[in-house]
Amino acid sequence: MVFSYSLPSKGRSSPRVAIWRRLRRLGAVQARGRVYVLPDREECVEGFQWLAKEVQEAAGDALVMRVQQFEGVADPELIEMFRQARDEDYRELRSEMERLAGVLTRSKGTAAERQELGDQLVRFRRRHAEVARIDFFDAPEGSRISARLDALEKASSSRILPARLPEVPRQRIEAYRRKRWVTRPRPHVDRLACIWLIRRFIDPRAKIRFASTPEPGEVMFDMDQSEFGHRGNFCTFETMIRTFAFKDPALRTIAEIVHEIDLRDGRYARPEAAGLDTILDGWLRTGLSDRELESRGVTIFEGLYAALRRPRSISIANGQDRSAGRRTRGH
Repeated sequence: MVFSYSLPSKGRSSPRVAIWRRLRRLGAVQARGRVYVLPDREECVEGFQWLAKEVQEAAGDALVMRVQQFEGVADPELIEMFRQARDEDYRELRSEMERLAGVLTRSKGTAAERQELGDQLVRFRRRHAEVARIDFFDAPEGSRISARLDALEKASSSRILPARLPEVPRQRIEAYRRKRWVTRPRPHVDRLACIWLIRRFIDPRAKIRFASTPEPGEVMFDMDQSEFGHRGNFCTFETMIRTFAFKDPALRTIAEIVHEIDLRDGRYARPEAAGLDTILDGWLRTGLSDRELESRGVTIFEGLYAALRRPRSISIANGQDRSAGRRTRGH
């Protein structure tokens, strides 16, 4: 997608600054002159179209169009421009993270200082997610920053919880197919995540019942004396993914989100936790039935999983011959 615009030469400077900032937030790169480029994806098209309206409101002209290629600029060169721009964003974040790393090497500090460290990690995670969202072509610095954030979170969490992880016996998934499962009524984050995990990865046809008392032969989870429950500082979802030895990084990330909402111990600084917590709390307040909570929970965790494991690399153009443009003029 290509975006080009012009504003009145004698106009105020504030619209120019606002549009420049919006282009940066969209992740656009400047190919030539005032020509900006984004990959041909739905959200990128929408971003450029909204930006064109802003230009129009400032009495300017804007052009949004799809192109197959640029003369004199090959796709690999454009992709490298995207990667360099995101690497610069990541390096800016890294410099801030290293200052926090220096603080973590000192003594434990006060409770207020530990809280401030946690707040900073949340901000770093949020900023990293913002950059990763527009890192369309996997800039090399992205994976390094992600690993560094994980290390900082582990260093920070060791101040809050014991470093030793609880032992979780391993089980084979096959042994838990064609089983009947039971958990407590009014499922919240931990149980909803477990239900999604069971249906998604263990047994799509699993029969799951909501009750306070199990029946003979049922597999209990997140209940007193249940086979799958809290172990040490693990929530039930964490226990389950370790029991079945799931290695998917997206599942590990979901486990951190669920842990933060369920236990609220500050161990993980996941920016997704607050929004998901608010949604789930709203469901409980609206009086949804257990089955309605289950259905919605499966949907939301499936969406979260898809977002966390989505393929990063995409092409500049989608391969279709859609070179017709759209021109928006100011009046």
